[in-house]
Amino acid sequence: MTTRFPDSFDYQGFNAPMRTECDIYDLVVEGNLPKEINGQWYRTIPDPQYPPMLGHDTYLSGDGMISSFRFENGHVDFKMRYIMTERLKAERKARRGLFGLYRNPFTDDPSVRGVNRCVYNTTPIVHAGKLLALKEDGRAMELHPDTLETLGEWDFGGKLKSKTMTAHSRLDEDTGDLYFFGYEAGGLATRDISYCVANKEGELVKEEWFEVPYVSLMHDFAVTKEHAIFPVFPTTCDLDRLKAGGVHWVCEPEKDTFIGIMPRDGSVKHMHWFRRPACSAFHFMNAYTEGKYVHLDFGIGKYAPFPFILEASHIHPKPEDMAYGRVVRWSFDMSKPGEKFEEYNLAPAGDFPRIANKDHMKDYGVGYYERFDMEAAPPLMAGPVGVGFNTLSRLEVKSGKLKSWHSNRPVTIQEEVHIPSKHPGHEGYLALVADLHDEKISDMLVFEAEHVDKGPIATVKLPLRLRNQVHGSWVPADDQK
Repeated sequence: MTTRFPDSFDYQGFNAPMRTECDIYDLVVEGNLPKEINGQWYRTIPDPQYPPMLGHDTYLSGDGMISSFRFENGHVDFKMRYIMTERLKAERKARRGLFGLYRNPFTDDPSVRGVNRCVYNTTPIVHAGKLLALKEDGRAMELHPDTLETLGEWDFGGKLKSKTMTAHSRLDEDTGDLYFFGYEAGGLATRDISYCVANKEGELVKEEWFEVPYVSLMHDFAVTKEHAIFPVFPTTCDLDRLKAGGVHWVCEPEKDTFIGIMPRDGSVKHMHWFRRPACSAFHFMNAYTEGKYVHLDFGIGKYAPFPFILEASHIHPKPEDMAYGRVVRWSFDMSKPGEKFEEYNLAPAGDFPRIANKDHMKDYGVGYYERFDMEAAPPLMAGPVGVGFNTLSRLEVKSGKLKSWHSNRPVTIQEEVHIPSKHPGHEGYLALVADLHDEKISDMLVFEAEHVDKGPIATVKLPLRLRNQVHGSWVPADDQK
């Protein structure tokens, strides 16, 4: 008999497990959903099938769930399926949780020692016709793009030597090349990083390895037309701690932050390392090269915001410490020797940055991101950090001008996705899932990207609550033919 889930924020309210696979044809649409929006929005969600074996765990350990909103000529269909991992198969056979702490195999039930414990719950991408689900402690899992059926682990035809593929890859829209990396590439708690490139046909054409100064939670990286950027923040892993039954990650604010920059199509032997005092970040809005400068734009904070990491680190931050203090630009002068670089403020605190795909790796004008605005509404619990975002913002990068939207109801919002328009001069659309806390149900909202402050132009009604996704990807219908 399945037991109850823990009485903690990771499993309560909008974080309560759904454990639901479904197909919903023709969702109710209110407002004006433009018929030019045709394609699929893939989303991955952590959603545990069974309560954690040890009686406690983090939201991030949930079994991978892949979902899809399919847009077609003003209609929207929804589909959601579990990703059938080796881990989930083993637990279903036993009808109970068998895996221990987040990313610590030494705490697992002896019956599953050696079983692939990756849950593939973080990011779905489509490249060279393959739908891949990613989580950074394993390689990719291939899924069927229409049925969402699990097809099996993908290692580029046996060519990928890295044991991991990060949750964030970077696609060059002009060439079709996919740039990605893996940390702990040589195995658990190793300092090895793999830097990889797959061409537009999906063939792995580059894999080089290097070491970072310490084992770091390297969730994201950035790529320009000329450079690859590897930020290393002091949220660290230690093998002895894992063997003793401890957590995978702790914050070590006494360590410096390092940033490695190399020629994008060159060798890791030409990596240039910069450094600064400890800080934290998870997602990068964009990066581009301008002459001798490399620019990197993102939301910066003081610590990794996840409560389970802070607790293990014996850090008890003040509320102001936990806000992503600001959106900044780091500018690196590649012509100067040394480790210093410049930092400039761009906008108020936030995360989940997005830009139009056509702007990736280039000088750009507009970005989108999410914020928690204390003046908009009191905090509401949703997602792996605890407090959910309540404000969607559009940032004009050059001027710092900000347009924002928040609901007048008790609502938290999940990560937005950008949908391009076929009309010249049109900035495209943003879509996101909104958690309606007063109704305990979810809606999907669609905005004109240039006018987010005017509110959604369409609301797609869902007959259920959706657990917070981690990340998602938009795939136009033309790219699926």
